[in-house]
Amino acid sequence: MDNAASDQSIIALDGWLQTPAGRYLCEWEQTCLDNLTADIFGFNALQIGMPQINALAANRMPYQWLADNRVRPRSVGAAPEDVPRQVAVALDYTELPFASQSIDLVVLPHVLEFSPEPHQVLREVERVLIPEGQVIICGFNPASLWGARQAVGRVTGSDFLPRAQELISMPRMRDWLKLLNLGASQSHFGCYAPACRTEKWLHRYAFMDNAGARWWPYLGGVYIVQAIKRVKGMHLIGPAWTKRTAAAPVAVPVTNKRRKQQDG
Repeated sequence: MDNAASDQSIIALDGWLQTPAGRYLCEWEQTCLDNLTADIFGFNALQIGMPQINALAANRMPYQWLADNRVRPRSVGAAPEDVPRQVAVALDYTELPFASQSIDLVVLPHVLEFSPEPHQVLREVERVLIPEGQVIICGFNPASLWGARQAVGRVTGSDFLPRAQELISMPRMRDWLKLLNLGASQSHFGCYAPACRTEKWLHRYAFMDNAGARWWPYLGGVYIVQAIKRVKGMHLIGPAWTKRTAAAPVAVPVTNKRRKQQDG
Protein backbone atom coordinates (compact mmCIF):
# COMPACT_ATOMS: atom_id res chain seq x y z
CA MET A 1 0.00 0.00 0.00
CA ASP A 2 1.51 3.32 -1.07
CA ASN A 3 1.05 6.68 0.66
CA ALA A 4 -1.89 7.69 -1.55
CA ALA A 5 -3.72 4.45 -0.77
CA SER A 6 -2.89 4.89 2.90
CA ASP A 7 -4.44 8.37 2.87
CA GLN A 8 -7.56 6.96 1.24
CA SER A 9 -7.80 4.31 3.95
CA ILE A 10 -7.51 6.92 6.68
CA ILE A 11 -10.24 8.97 4.98
CA ALA A 12 -12.37 5.82 4.88
CA LEU A 13 -11.70 5.34 8.61
CA ASP A 14 -12.96 8.88 9.27
CA GLY A 15 -16.24 8.05 7.55
CA TRP A 16 -16.53 4.66 9.26
CA LEU A 17 -16.16 6.27 12.70
CA GLN A 18 -19.41 8.15 12.05
CA THR A 19 -21.33 4.87 11.72
CA PRO A 20 -23.02 3.15 14.71
CA ALA A 21 -20.17 0.62 14.90
CA GLY A 22 -17.60 3.45 14.78
CA ARG A 23 -19.30 5.35 17.58
CA TYR A 24 -19.49 2.11 19.58
CA LEU A 25 -15.72 1.70 19.16
CA CYS A 26 -14.96 5.34 20.04
CA GLU A 27 -17.01 5.12 23.23
CA TRP A 28 -15.18 2.04 24.48
CA GLU A 29 -11.73 3.33 23.52
CA GLN A 30 -12.35 6.74 25.11
CA THR A 31 -13.31 5.11 28.42
CA CYS A 32 -10.32 2.75 28.38
CA LEU A 33 -7.84 5.49 27.42
CA ASP A 34 -9.15 7.76 30.17
CA ASN A 35 -8.42 5.02 32.72
CA LEU A 36 -4.95 4.29 31.33
CA THR A 37 -3.67 7.87 30.92
CA ALA A 38 -5.03 9.38 34.14
CA ASP A 39 -2.05 8.24 36.24
CA ILE A 40 0.75 8.74 33.69
CA PHE A 41 2.82 11.77 34.71
CA GLY A 42 5.39 13.90 32.90
CA PHE A 43 5.52 17.07 30.84
CA ASN A 44 4.91 16.26 27.16
CA ALA A 45 2.15 14.04 25.74
CA LEU A 46 1.39 13.38 22.08
CA GLN A 47 -1.61 11.84 20.33
CA ILE A 48 -1.01 10.81 16.72
CA GLY A 49 -4.03 10.29 14.48
CA MET A 50 -7.76 9.76 15.00
CA PRO A 51 -8.82 13.22 16.26
CA GLN A 52 -12.38 11.88 16.70
CA ILE A 53 -11.38 10.90 20.25
CA ASN A 54 -9.41 12.82 22.85
CA ALA A 55 -6.94 10.20 24.02
CA LEU A 56 -5.33 12.65 26.46
CA ALA A 57 -8.53 14.03 28.01
CA ALA A 58 -7.86 12.49 31.43
CA ASN A 59 -4.11 13.09 31.41
CA ARG A 60 -2.67 15.99 33.42
CA MET A 61 0.58 16.72 31.59
CA PRO A 62 1.00 20.47 30.97
CA TYR A 63 1.94 20.13 27.28
CA GLN A 64 -0.30 18.07 25.02
CA TRP A 65 -0.42 17.92 21.22
CA LEU A 66 -2.72 16.35 18.66
CA ALA A 67 -0.80 15.41 15.50
CA ASP A 68 -1.93 13.84 12.24
CA ASN A 69 -0.83 13.51 8.63
CA ARG A 70 -3.33 16.12 7.47
CA VAL A 71 -5.57 18.89 8.77
CA ARG A 72 -9.24 17.95 8.51
CA PRO A 73 -11.66 20.67 7.36
CA ARG A 74 -14.64 21.46 9.53
CA SER A 75 -17.95 20.31 8.04
CA VAL A 76 -20.62 22.98 7.80
CA GLY A 77 -23.77 22.06 9.73
CA ALA A 78 -22.20 19.04 11.46
CA ALA A 79 -23.12 18.28 15.04
CA PRO A 80 -20.49 19.34 17.62
CA GLU A 81 -19.80 15.73 18.62
CA ASP A 82 -19.16 14.83 14.96
CA VAL A 83 -16.58 17.60 14.38
CA PRO A 84 -13.00 16.34 14.84
CA ARG A 85 -10.65 18.36 17.01
CA GLN A 86 -8.22 20.68 15.32
CA VAL A 87 -4.84 19.14 14.52
CA ALA A 88 -1.99 21.09 16.12
CA VAL A 89 0.86 19.45 14.18
CA ALA A 90 0.66 18.03 10.63
CA LEU A 91 3.40 15.46 10.12
CA ASP A 92 4.58 12.31 8.42
CA TYR A 93 4.05 9.31 10.68
CA THR A 94 7.45 7.92 9.72
CA GLU A 95 9.38 11.16 10.46
CA LEU A 96 8.23 12.74 13.68
CA PRO A 97 9.40 16.38 14.04
CA PHE A 98 10.37 16.01 17.69
CA ALA A 99 13.76 15.75 19.35
CA SER A 100 14.98 12.38 20.54
CA GLN A 101 13.96 11.50 24.10
CA SER A 102 11.62 14.49 24.44
CA ILE A 103 8.12 12.97 24.83
CA ASP A 104 6.77 11.28 27.96
CA LEU A 105 3.66 9.67 26.42
CA VAL A 106 2.62 8.81 22.85
CA VAL A 107 -0.83 7.46 21.95
CA LEU A 108 -1.36 5.77 18.56
CA PRO A 109 -5.07 5.09 17.96
CA HIS A 110 -5.41 2.98 14.80
CA VAL A 111 -2.32 4.36 13.06
CA LEU A 112 -0.16 1.29 12.49
CA GLU A 113 -2.64 -0.84 10.51
CA PHE A 114 -3.20 2.02 8.04
CA SER A 115 0.47 2.93 7.66
CA PRO A 116 2.54 1.49 4.78
CA GLU A 117 5.57 1.42 7.13
CA PRO A 118 4.32 0.47 10.62
CA HIS A 119 7.78 -0.65 11.78
CA GLN A 120 9.25 2.76 10.95
CA VAL A 121 6.41 4.49 12.79
CA LEU A 122 7.20 2.46 15.90
CA ARG A 123 10.92 3.18 15.54
CA GLU A 124 10.18 6.91 15.46
CA VAL A 125 7.97 6.61 18.52
CA GLU A 126 10.75 4.78 20.37
CA ARG A 127 13.21 7.50 19.35
CA VAL A 128 11.17 10.43 20.68
CA LEU A 129 10.17 8.70 23.94
CA ILE A 130 12.20 9.48 27.04
CA PRO A 131 13.63 6.53 29.03
CA GLU A 132 10.70 4.95 30.90
CA GLY A 133 8.34 6.86 28.59
CA GLN A 134 5.12 5.11 27.59
CA VAL A 135 3.28 4.34 24.36
CA ILE A 136 -0.37 3.26 24.06
CA ILE A 137 -1.54 1.60 20.84
CA CYS A 138 -5.11 0.92 19.68
CA GLY A 139 -5.71 -1.66 16.95
CA PHE A 140 -8.34 -3.84 15.33
CA ASN A 141 -8.10 -7.45 16.48
CA PRO A 142 -7.98 -9.96 13.59
CA ALA A 143 -8.80 -12.81 16.02
CA SER A 144 -12.36 -11.59 16.62
CA LEU A 145 -15.82 -11.53 15.06
CA TRP A 146 -14.92 -8.22 13.43
CA GLY A 147 -11.67 -9.66 12.08
CA ALA A 148 -13.46 -12.73 10.70
CA ARG A 149 -16.09 -10.53 9.05
CA GLN A 150 -13.36 -8.41 7.49
CA ALA A 151 -11.58 -11.50 6.15
CA VAL A 152 -14.82 -12.65 4.49
CA GLY A 153 -15.40 -9.15 3.17
CA ARG A 154 -12.06 -9.18 1.38
CA VAL A 155 -13.28 -12.17 -0.62
CA THR A 156 -16.83 -10.99 -1.25
CA GLY A 157 -15.91 -7.34 -1.75
CA SER A 158 -18.08 -6.16 1.17
CA ASP A 159 -15.77 -4.91 3.90
CA PHE A 160 -17.05 -4.23 7.39
CA LEU A 161 -14.00 -2.25 8.53
CA PRO A 162 -12.11 0.32 6.44
CA ARG A 163 -9.63 -1.41 4.13
CA ALA A 164 -6.33 -1.45 6.03
CA GLN A 165 -2.92 -2.61 4.92
CA GLU A 166 -2.99 -5.45 7.44
CA LEU A 167 -4.67 -6.09 10.76
CA ILE A 168 -1.98 -6.68 13.39
CA SER A 169 -2.64 -9.28 16.06
CA MET A 170 -1.84 -8.67 19.70
CA PRO A 171 0.98 -11.30 19.91
CA ARG A 172 2.59 -9.84 16.80
CA MET A 173 2.32 -6.33 18.19
CA ARG A 174 4.00 -7.44 21.39
CA ASP A 175 6.86 -8.96 19.39
CA TRP A 176 7.37 -5.70 17.50
CA LEU A 177 7.44 -3.76 20.76
CA LYS A 178 9.89 -6.19 22.34
CA LEU A 179 12.34 -5.78 19.46
CA LEU A 180 12.42 -2.04 20.17
CA ASN A 181 12.91 -2.49 23.93
CA LEU A 182 9.32 -1.40 24.53
CA GLY A 183 8.07 -3.76 27.20
CA ALA A 184 4.32 -4.32 27.07
CA SER A 185 2.94 -3.73 30.56
CA GLN A 186 -0.79 -4.34 30.10
CA SER A 187 -3.40 -4.91 27.42
CA HIS A 188 -7.18 -4.64 27.11
CA PHE A 189 -9.79 -6.00 24.69
CA GLY A 190 -13.24 -4.58 23.96
CA CYS A 191 -16.18 -4.38 21.52
CA TYR A 192 -17.36 -8.01 21.65
CA ALA A 193 -20.60 -7.44 19.74
CA PRO A 194 -20.81 -9.00 16.24
CA ALA A 195 -20.11 -6.96 13.13
CA CYS A 196 -23.47 -5.17 13.02
CA ARG A 197 -23.99 -2.03 10.97
CA THR A 198 -27.10 -0.69 12.74
CA GLU A 199 -27.46 0.73 16.22
CA LYS A 200 -30.52 -1.48 16.80
CA TRP A 201 -28.57 -4.72 16.45
CA LEU A 202 -25.56 -3.42 18.35
CA HIS A 203 -27.89 -2.58 21.22
CA ARG A 204 -29.36 -6.09 21.11
CA TYR A 205 -25.90 -7.62 21.44
CA ALA A 206 -24.81 -5.26 24.22
CA PHE A 207 -24.85 -8.16 26.70
CA MET A 208 -21.87 -9.68 24.89
CA ASP A 209 -19.52 -6.98 26.21
CA ASN A 210 -19.85 -8.30 29.76
CA ALA A 211 -19.96 -11.94 28.68
CA GLY A 212 -17.00 -11.59 26.34
CA ALA A 213 -14.81 -9.85 28.90
CA ARG A 214 -15.42 -12.81 31.20
CA TRP A 215 -15.57 -15.88 28.96
CA TRP A 216 -13.58 -15.05 25.79
CA PRO A 217 -11.50 -11.99 26.77
CA TYR A 218 -9.03 -12.16 23.88
CA LEU A 219 -11.66 -12.10 21.13
CA GLY A 220 -12.72 -8.46 21.35
CA GLY A 221 -13.02 -6.50 18.12
CA VAL A 222 -10.34 -4.01 19.22
CA TYR A 223 -7.44 -4.01 21.66
CA ILE A 224 -5.31 -1.47 23.49
CA VAL A 225 -1.74 -2.29 24.53
CA GLN A 226 0.47 -0.16 26.78
CA ALA A 227 4.27 -0.39 26.73
CA ILE A 228 7.21 1.26 28.52
CA LYS A 229 10.53 2.19 26.93
CA ARG A 230 13.30 0.27 28.66
CA VAL A 231 16.91 1.46 28.45
CA LYS A 232 19.55 -1.16 29.22
CA GLY A 233 21.94 -0.31 32.02
CA MET A 234 19.70 2.45 33.33
CA HIS A 235 17.81 2.25 36.62
CA LEU A 236 15.68 4.89 38.29
CA ILE A 237 16.98 5.60 41.79
CA GLY A 238 14.66 7.06 44.38
CA PRO A 239 15.63 9.58 47.07
CA ALA A 240 17.46 8.43 50.17
CA TRP A 241 14.78 9.04 52.78
CA THR A 242 16.88 7.82 55.75
CA LYS A 243 20.54 8.23 56.49
CA ARG A 244 22.53 5.12 57.02
CA THR A 245 24.26 4.89 60.40
CA ALA A 246 27.54 3.15 61.00
CA ALA A 247 27.02 -0.46 61.97
CA ALA A 248 27.73 -1.10 65.64
CA PRO A 249 30.28 -3.86 66.44
CA VAL A 250 28.59 -7.14 67.18
CA ALA A 251 29.35 -8.49 70.65
CA VAL A 252 30.77 -12.00 70.74
CA PRO A 253 29.53 -14.18 73.61
CA VAL A 254 32.15 -15.15 76.21
CA THR A 255 31.47 -18.83 75.67
CA ASN A 256 32.39 -18.51 72.01
CA LYS A 257 35.66 -16.75 72.89
CA ARG A 258 36.63 -19.54 75.34
CA ARG A 259 35.77 -22.20 72.81
CA LYS A 260 37.97 -20.53 70.19
CA GLN A 261 40.85 -20.37 72.70
CA GLN A 262 40.45 -24.05 73.51
CA ASP A 263 40.38 -24.97 69.83
CA GLY A 264 43.66 -23.11 69.34
